Amino acid sequence: MSERRFRFGYVLASKKVSSFIQDSLINHAQENGIDLVPIDLDKPLIEQGPFDCIFHKLYGPEWRKQLEEFALQNPTAIIVDPIDAIEKLHNRLTMLDVVNEMKIAGDSETIGIPIQIFVGENSESLLDAITSQGLHFPVIAKPLIANGSADSHQMSLVLKPEGLEGLKPPIVLQEFVNHGGVIFKVYVAGEHVKCVKRRSLPDIPEEKLGMLENLISFSQISNLTAQDQNDDTFAELIEKAVMPPSRFVTDVANQLRDALKLHLFNFDMIRDEKVGNRYLVIDINYFPGYAKIPNYETMMTAFFLDIAREKLNNESR
Repeated sequence: MSERRFRFGYVLASKKVSSFIQDSLINHAQENGIDLVPIDLDKPLIEQGPFDCIFHKLYGPEWRKQLEEFALQNPTAIIVDPIDAIEKLHNRLTMLDVVNEMKIAGDSETIGIPIQIFVGENSESLLDAITSQGLHFPVIAKPLIANGSADSHQMSLVLKPEGLEGLKPPIVLQEFVNHGGVIFKVYVAGEHVKCVKRRSLPDIPEEKLGMLENLISFSQISNLTAQDQNDDTFAELIEKAVMPPSRFVTDVANQLRDALKLHLFNFDMIRDEKVGNRYLVIDINYFPGYAKIPNYETMMTAFFLDIAREKLNNESR
C-alpha cells in the first residue's frame, strides 16, 4: 500500500478547516501516502476527483444529492459519513437511545444515560412533565436540535421550579448528576479512541440549592459558586480525577460506533459521584474538535490509513 497514494477529499466549514486541516496534519498524512484535497462547492462534485474517500461535515438536500451521485459512479469509494447516520445526532432526545441498548462486558463499570424528557411547545406544565417522569432539580435544559448552530448550544441549568418560567420549548430536560466537576471527552476515529479529562459544571450540594438563582445559562455558569471560580482548584480537581478504565472506554466507543454507523464522533461521559463505577453518556457530537487532542495528527492519519485499506479491499472484491 505504501507505493500507492490515496486522495481524500474533504468538505468542512471554514472554521473547521482552520482548526482541523493544519499543516501538521497535511504533512503527516502525505508522508503516509494520503493526500488531503479540498472539494470546491462551486463545482459539481462528480467533476472533481478522483477521490478514494470523502469526509465531510455538511448537510442539506443539494449536498446529499451530490454525494449520492458520486457514490453511484464510485462504488468502491468510502463516504465518511452517511448523512442519514449523522443526522441522527441532531436530535438530543433520541441521540442517546443506543446507549441504553449497550451490553458492557465485566461486572464493575456500568454505562447509561441521565433521566431526560422532551417538552414540546404545547406542553401545559413543565413542572408536571418533570415530576411525572421522576426528574428532580436541578436539571439541564437543552435545545432539542443539536446541529452545531449557535442556538443549539444555548443551554441552561435549572435549579428550582421557578426557573422553568424562563425556558422556551421545544427543549430536552436532562437530570443533573453530581460528577466531581470533571467530564470525560472520548474522541473516536474509526477504531482509534482517545479519552481526555476536561473541566465541567461544579457539583451542587443540596444545601446550596436554596442559595442559588432559579435559572443559570451556561455562559454564566462560572458564577455558580464563589469557591469554584478558582482556576487552581479546578486544575487540581482535574489532575486528581481518575480516568475510567481504558478497556471500558474502548468497549463503549466501539459499541457506539457500530450502533451509530459513524466513523468520526465524540461522546461526553461523566462519573456519578454517588456511585463511583456508574458512568453516564450525556452528549454525542459528530466530527468534534480533534485538534484539541495532543498529537491528533497521528490518530487521524492512522484512521485515514484504515480507510485506505478498506478502499483497497473494496477494489479487490
